Amino acid sequence: MTYSVSSISPQNRKLRLPEGAQAPAIDEHEHYKQALKSWQKKLLHAQQAYYHQGRRAIIVFEGWDASGKGGAIRRVTEKLDPRGFRVHPFAKPTPEEQGRHYLYRFQTRLPTPGRLAIFDRSYYGRVMVERIEGFTPQPAWERAFQEINEFERLLIDDGVTIIKLFMHISAAEQLERFEERLSNPYKRWKLTEEDIRNRGRRDDYITAIEEMFDKTDTQMAPWHVIQAEHKWFARISVLKTIVEALSEGVTVEPPPIDPTVVHLAKQQLGITLDQSK
Repeated sequence: MTYSVSSISPQNRKLRLPEGAQAPAIDEHEHYKQALKSWQKKLLHAQQAYYHQGRRAIIVFEGWDASGKGGAIRRVTEKLDPRGFRVHPFAKPTPEEQGRHYLYRFQTRLPTPGRLAIFDRSYYGRVMVERIEGFTPQPAWERAFQEINEFERLLIDDGVTIIKLFMHISAAEQLERFEERLSNPYKRWKLTEEDIRNRGRRDDYITAIEEMFDKTDTQMAPWHVIQAEHKWFARISVLKTIVEALSEGVTVEPPPIDPTVVHLAKQQLGITLDQSK
């Protein structure tokens, strides 16, 4: 399927990071567990549909440090068939990767037919951390907006579904989570010098993130801002967003059973198909 140029051009909307607004929450643990079970089951059905139909999808996770990307990814994957997805965590490029185009390491991790690829961080680092930290010259990161749109268009034209999530938390909530990580011996490894340094440039990051939205929030690959101030709400919101995006234009119902299998099951095993199920 081929889409028009306008479908990969920036949309006429202004996505902004909500600061100071009352963040939505799920207050009851039982409600959270029920919603989690329901959406994880729906996600499994969507994954099965992609497998049977040979479809592919990339789920991009971006967000603030300590915004809950890891916890959300765990809830996304814990009930899926492990043969049908792969999580790719991206950090600093290796020396070999640094000598190639920045999209190279993402191109080598594209999903095969019937599978989902989950990018924990992504090529959007080019226009965020690489921009803010001065790792990439301004002409290069400015050029990257068009390069990324064209890269995503190539994938979409080839039938790949792209789902882009940005996990947003307030500066106050981030500080609380940093303190928790520092105080917990089993979480200290998550807090790095880079996390602390990045926090000091939050205003610069907000400017870069919102420009990223303006230039890469497209019709066929829109951004979804996940309000992640409350972890339970954020996880359900992530699951719901992914399920709805994967299901758009896709038949999620299971494929019809092979009549040969039905015949052999009756003939050789003595069992018949229960039509009531």
